Amino acid sequence: MKYLYIIEKADDGSYSAYVPDLPGCTTCGDSVEEIRRGIKDAVATYLDSLREHREPIPSPRSVIETVEAA
Repeated sequence: MKYLYIIEKADDGSYSAYVPDLPGCTTCGDSVEEIRRGIKDAVATYLDSLREHREPIPSPRSVIETVEAA
């Protein structure tokens, strides 16, 4: 499964990311590369926890679209 994740840059220059289809699945770091590594671990840990607690694993539902602003 492939989950969409959103990366946001904070005013202090740090970054954070979250997975819309996995509520509470987040990571933060000082660079986009750090976020890319961290989100893989965050998703794996999140899914492992769901499996451990015998909870259903959500199917990816989010899609990405962009809009051009004038």
